[in-house]
Amino acid sequence: MKKLSIFKKVAMLMVVAMVTVSVSAQEKGDKAIGASVYLGTGNSYSQIGLGGKFRYNILDRLRAEAQGTYYLPKYNWSMIDASINGHYLFGNEDFVFYPLAGLGLNYFHWDSGYGFLNSSSSYVAFNFGGGIDFKIAGNIYLNAEATYRVSDWWDRITLSGGIVFKF
Repeated sequence: MKKLSIFKKVAMLMVVAMVTVSVSAQEKGDKAIGASVYLGTGNSYSQIGLGGKFRYNILDRLRAEAQGTYYLPKYNWSMIDASINGHYLFGNEDFVFYPLAGLGLNYFHWDSGYGFLNSSSSYVAFNFGGGIDFKIAGNIYLNAEATYRVSDWWDRITLSGGIVFKF
């Protein structure tokens, strides 16, 4: 049997500690709204988006999130992403880590600029990833996420950063 390195032991201990810490700041019925800037990368193509989200805690550790993002046009392509994600929460009042999984609907539109060569299509996507919420004051949190989105037409990694207001 191979001996675990000290790094692996410390990493395993940190994971166990995160799992056992209670989520005192997140309670059933809590709601939040937020705004984020997104960077979608993949398939040799990146795009910047602006979006918003609404969160609702179904249980103390389980949160649902509805998210909408508009990606700014690039090479005559624009995209709208609407997603429903589930988050399982680890952490405390000041710092929350969560893995996420969900479904999205992506609408792509291509405009030639001449008015007669336009195309659009929609695809269902699956979302997997994780994020963090870091309390900065009162009920205001900084948020960062990394999500892998895949559909039958494309796949991409999406990075986002923003602010969330809990009420």
